[in-house]
Amino acid sequence: MSRKCASACTQLDSGAITGYKQKVSQVNTLTASNSSAGDGNPAFIARIRCCCVCYETRTRAVVESRLKSMAAAPPLRRIDSAHREFSPLKHFVVAKKKISEVFEQILSYVKETSAFVEETCGNKALKDIATEDQKLEIQSYADKLAVIKEVLARRHMKVAFFGRTSNGKSTVINAMLRDRVLPSGIGHTTNCFLSVEGTDDDKAYLKTEGSDEEKSIKTVNQLAHALHMDESLDAGCLVRVFWPKTKCALLRDDLVLVDSPGTDVTSQLDSWIDKFCLDADVFVLVANSESTLMNTEKHFFHKVNERLSKPNIFILNNRWDASANEPEYMEDVRKQHTDRCVNFLVEELKVVGREQAPNHIFFISAKEVLNSRMQRAQGMPETGGALAEGFQERLKEFQDFERRFEECISQSAVKTKFEQHTIRAKQITEKVKSIMDAINIEAAEKRVAALEDREYQIDRLEFVKNQLNLLIDDIKKKIKAISEDVESKVSSAMGEEICRLHVIVDEFCADFHPSSHVLKIYKSELLSHVEEGMGKNLTFRCSDAINASVQSSQNYMIESMLPLLPSAVQSQVHILVPSRKFDLSYDLNCATICSDFQENIEFQFSLGWKTLVHRFLGSANAQRALRLVDHKFQASGPALPLASTPSSASNSIVCQPNQETALMTQEDLMVAMATNVASLTSRTSMSVIIVGGVVWKTVGWRLIALSASLYGLLYLYERLTWTTKAMERTLKRQFVDYATEKLQLIVSFTSSNCSHQVQQEMATTFARLCQQVDQTQKELEAEIRQLTDKIDQLETIQSHSKSLRHKATELERQLEAFTNQYLQTQQ
Repeated sequence: MSRKCASACTQLDSGAITGYKQKVSQVNTLTASNSSAGDGNPAFIARIRCCCVCYETRTRAVVESRLKSMAAAPPLRRIDSAHREFSPLKHFVVAKKKISEVFEQILSYVKETSAFVEETCGNKALKDIATEDQKLEIQSYADKLAVIKEVLARRHMKVAFFGRTSNGKSTVINAMLRDRVLPSGIGHTTNCFLSVEGTDDDKAYLKTEGSDEEKSIKTVNQLAHALHMDESLDAGCLVRVFWPKTKCALLRDDLVLVDSPGTDVTSQLDSWIDKFCLDADVFVLVANSESTLMNTEKHFFHKVNERLSKPNIFILNNRWDASANEPEYMEDVRKQHTDRCVNFLVEELKVVGREQAPNHIFFISAKEVLNSRMQRAQGMPETGGALAEGFQERLKEFQDFERRFEECISQSAVKTKFEQHTIRAKQITEKVKSIMDAINIEAAEKRVAALEDREYQIDRLEFVKNQLNLLIDDIKKKIKAISEDVESKVSSAMGEEICRLHVIVDEFCADFHPSSHVLKIYKSELLSHVEEGMGKNLTFRCSDAINASVQSSQNYMIESMLPLLPSAVQSQVHILVPSRKFDLSYDLNCATICSDFQENIEFQFSLGWKTLVHRFLGSANAQRALRLVDHKFQASGPALPLASTPSSASNSIVCQPNQETALMTQEDLMVAMATNVASLTSRTSMSVIIVGGVVWKTVGWRLIALSASLYGLLYLYERLTWTTKAMERTLKRQFVDYATEKLQLIVSFTSSNCSHQVQQEMATTFARLCQQVDQTQKELEAEIRQLTDKIDQLETIQSHSKSLRHKATELERQLEAFTNQYLQTQQ
């Protein structure tokens, strides 16, 4: 090998470490330069071939050595996979799942309590158990919880990257995502806000602000083209990039990375902070290690610190690989940057202490990390590219940043995203539990009151039933006694009035004439006069006393029944049972019972044989005997009418109640009359013969003539004195005899009728009172049933409210467990 070839090989050997691609580039450059100088010299071409052989040999040896060392070392992909499996970001995912489940239970619980309170509030039988305000309050809690549940479903960890233009913010994000997701490098400057979040779809797409259109993107170049071609996008706009979770493990844990335009391109920092930073959990300041922190960067974070309380800030000094060119100044420059960053975080922003500040400052090369991770993803050695000295230290520091960043953002996000909602859930649960306690207490009090009320109503119902039974027996006896007393009084008074009937008849005065028409009118008026007179006399003698007795008995019944009636009815009992004067009706009905009265106002000689027969046999038997004799011995001509009762009247008398004697049968009557007539005939004939003989013998014919003259004079006198007045007196006497007999027959009936009227009046009053008591019993029974139903409902409400209260306690326990597990440990 020639000296020039050895020299070239030595030069190539020193570059072999940087990779095969760089060597090929150097060989091509050297070949081109020598070709132009040597113009196709064969010696030069041979030297180039020798160099290539040497390069291939040495490169193969280096590659084999590297492969052996990589085979001996643990596989990095498995370490990264395990790191992702146990990533601190899982802390947020698990906490979000846990709190979402708890909120789902709380929302279901509040909805259940809302339905329970609404049902209780709508129950008219259960007033004041649950109020309308309680119902509205729980409904508002349900609405708030539904909103919080939706917010929790959208909650994610958010990290915002800020820095000056071209400091490598997009490159840092790509390095963390282990893929070129965002446009970066020369010619690609982020001109608006970009958020990168995961999607379950297999294809990437983006959405611009104000539009729901999903714009499909396949490569980074398409994304860059889409961003630069949209002229409507300015620095304050947000473009959401949705990247498949299957392509990036970091996005599987609800993490959103926000890239921003350079802080030196606009003065609208306030609007940026309000729009994009208030919900960020971590801020990453990407600085250029080749320069110091600029005022624009500091000014922006001062604004952030004013809006947020102690924001989590990490400072990445990017492009630290440039320090490898001047290793002698590396530590001094690192110390200088560290001091300034610590002073900025501790003295100016006052967000961390001086001891913790170094843990928030890192020196990295995002480009190196991105290249190495992409090569490893393609199955190539991660150190196979052109890497400056100290790459492993910078890679380790980047990994350290990722670890601290994941721990910080997961802890911070859990606290910021869930703490206030957890506190609010505790407050709502406590409020709902207090409402359940209030309902439970109110239901318990109402139930005790209802039990006492039902017990009182049951006792009162039993009292009313027992008292009513006692009063019924007592008042029945009282009614019976009063009825008997009334019957006795009326019977006695009526007997006395019948004895005084002639006085009433004598007081009657009307035009009298023996003609049939006038007699009919006269008798009708006489009957009316007698009925009216006797009615007035009986009323005067009996009605006042009877009415007083009835009123007293009614008052006694009312006073006895009042304790059995409710107070509202007691005040109205005189309306329900009106106090009125009892008018006793005697209802003699003289016109009916004396309708068959037949007067006999024809002249009858006092010593005539019919009159003598009437006096001898009695009025009833004489009438029957004379009728039979007239029928037997006088073939023609009707018998003279007597003041008597015809057979029809007799038959009616037979039908009267309580008649002590019964008339003889027709055969008995005929035998009796025949015997009496035979006796009369024989005795008269014998008497006339004997008396005539004795007189004739004693006094002679003169005395007989005198007696006959006297008999004739007496007849003449009676015949001459038989005037209209005599006829009227005879008629009245006959009517008194007839009416007395008839009225005696209805004394018992009339007194019983009066007694029945009194009994009916008192029974009616008592029935009305009993009806009110029965109504009271029904009301008591209905009220007892209502109270029983109410007690059952109150027991159900009490049991349900107690169950809901226990559920609230269980939910509080779950919230407290969540707080202890995910929130208190972060304090």
